[in-house]
Amino acid sequence: MELDLESQARLVDGLFRLLNEQGSDSDAELIETHISWVLLSGKFAYKIKKSLNLGFVDFSTLARRHFCCQEELRLNRRLAPDVYLDVIAITGTIELPLFSGSGEIIEYCVKMRRFSQEGLLSHHPKLITERLVASLAGDVAGFHADIDRAGPQLEYGSPERIIRPVLENFEQIQTLLDDSTLEDLLSELRRWTVSRFQLLRGTMERRKSEGFVRECHGDLHLGNIALEADRLIIFDGIEFNPDLRWVDTMSELAFLLMDIEEKGSSRLSWRLLDSYLEITGDYRGLEMLNFYIVYRAMVRAKVSSLRSAQSDTSEAERRALAADVHRYLETAQKHTHAQAVALLITHGLSASGKSTYCRQLLEQLPAVRLRSDVERKRLAGLKPDDRSHSPPGGGIYLQGNTRETYDRLLDLSRSLLRCGYNVIIDAAFLDRRQRERFRLLAAQLAVPFLILDFQVPESELKTRVLKRQRENKDPSEAGIEVLEKQLQNWKPLSADERRCSLPVTMSHQPSSEEVLALLKLK
Repeated sequence: MELDLESQARLVDGLFRLLNEQGSDSDAELIETHISWVLLSGKFAYKIKKSLNLGFVDFSTLARRHFCCQEELRLNRRLAPDVYLDVIAITGTIELPLFSGSGEIIEYCVKMRRFSQEGLLSHHPKLITERLVASLAGDVAGFHADIDRAGPQLEYGSPERIIRPVLENFEQIQTLLDDSTLEDLLSELRRWTVSRFQLLRGTMERRKSEGFVRECHGDLHLGNIALEADRLIIFDGIEFNPDLRWVDTMSELAFLLMDIEEKGSSRLSWRLLDSYLEITGDYRGLEMLNFYIVYRAMVRAKVSSLRSAQSDTSEAERRALAADVHRYLETAQKHTHAQAVALLITHGLSASGKSTYCRQLLEQLPAVRLRSDVERKRLAGLKPDDRSHSPPGGGIYLQGNTRETYDRLLDLSRSLLRCGYNVIIDAAFLDRRQRERFRLLAAQLAVPFLILDFQVPESELKTRVLKRQRENKDPSEAGIEVLEKQLQNWKPLSADERRCSLPVTMSHQPSSEEVLALLKLK
């Protein structure tokens, strides 16, 4: 039996009555979106797909809806296996339907474990804390590491497949736009997008060949993430259109970063990016980030425009949605403007506070941080928190490995500065020759250069090292023996280096305003 939308609406009414008659702790609730109905009752939710074809989503036949229900279960169990429970057949009649009854199947639904809407991050941005962001970065990075990659036999991720939905967003928004004051901004964003696309075609092809196009979630924004008992639930991934989920992992990350920024938490957006990059090492992907942030902002602007155009939208809702469109376009515009950038390096002994200070500074400048402790381990095939059990000066700390680590830091710095990012190198830099290499890089690229000179008393350094060893949570493996060797060979900055340095002490940790003023980036 094939149902049209009117018949489906009657079916949903019948299921609503059924759930209320069956009795639960509370009355059933019904939520309707533009492509589905969700019935909430007791501990469960039942999601029914609307019989429609909007081009990008096709639920027009029972067979198609059944397939998409199965796909929704498969895809979302990757991130929320205890939420997505089963695909259930609906039998009976339109007026008197049954879940999993005998007889002809008239519809299908996805059965889910119900969770509180109070935990949705989109509804409660104050839930987004530093701790939550660190957890979210780990979840997303781990997910991206495990999912399938698009091989050369699949067309997903080709430049042509990437630009198609990007341009469709502009066309759809243009059709729906009823604010003439935004037309110039929309045209400006479209011109920038087309220009960037032409510049990035080769990068897109490289990203595909290197395996960064994967079967992602596809709709990773704050409205699809909930906090439940200190645990994050990521749900409602895209099942209906493979083009929208087989994307570059950097595109997926961009959606989340853009949404956090748009909610007024730019600082935490950069904290999330830093944590994700530290885990994945995908610094090369930052070349694509602003392109994808603009794309994702336009997706949200399109969705708000579509909702505003619906006949059942109230005037108050239309005004709120129009404000949403305006904000998303402004967010996109911010990411089209080139910024002056700078290169900052640290100079300090183990446990002098380099990582803690740099983490705070990167959120405020903002900047991309590169940590020698992390990149050294990455080159050795280790994760940031893995222990190498290397003796001082041996294992991954051999001189050759140290040179390779600084070579990588220099190479990544060059790439990131050219892409328009401030860069902070979090490393000891005890050897002046290494510091000079980075100073020369800044000179070659004509960007400001600053040495953050960490100055901490020896007794405090030893106390911190012992504490860090006990906690065993930091990528650095430097112990007392390493610190004492550093102290023996310690040399302060030269007079000419001090002219481009900024002291960081226990009594004074320079603000981002001081740093920016010194770099003359304000």
